[in-house]
Amino acid sequence: MIEITYTAIGIIHSPFTKLSEMPIQPTSNSSAPGHIEIYPEYAEGLRDLDGFSHIYLLYHLHKVSQAKLTVTPFLDTMPRGVFATRAPSRPNPIGLSLVKLLRVEDDRVYVDQIDILNGTPLLDLKPFIPAFEGAENIRTGWLENAQKDIQKTRSDQRFLKKS
Repeated sequence: MIEITYTAIGIIHSPFTKLSEMPIQPTSNSSAPGHIEIYPEYAEGLRDLDGFSHIYLLYHLHKVSQAKLTVTPFLDTMPRGVFATRAPSRPNPIGLSLVKLLRVEDDRVYVDQIDILNGTPLLDLKPFIPAFEGAENIRTGWLENAQKDIQKTRSDQRFLKKS
């Protein structure tokens, strides 16, 4: 087994201070504006980012209690394999969100459609480039019937780290 260590490059700031307030995806009706504070030693890497409309945020799910290979996801009542879900309780608790980029100012990246808990450590960000994402004939597996609930479903305590 290979051990991998990452260092946060910044902190995500959002209006969501409780899991029960958080949307489960950026496309939710309750997603909101927020900003990312990039640590000074990484701020130079933001150069030229402001020309993009959307960015991916990769972050550490620091409140996840434990890794589980079978989870009951937010949009279902049946247990599913974790890799067939976007549930946070994963062997490597890495989150991924596609958000709208509003502007970049010095070491701050202002975004909209955020679905992330305030204070979450940022691991990386990357520009969304539609030509690179050329997916066709998309299938959404077990989520096919649950997609209508994405915009209104919020997070809960099921994956919270117990103190």
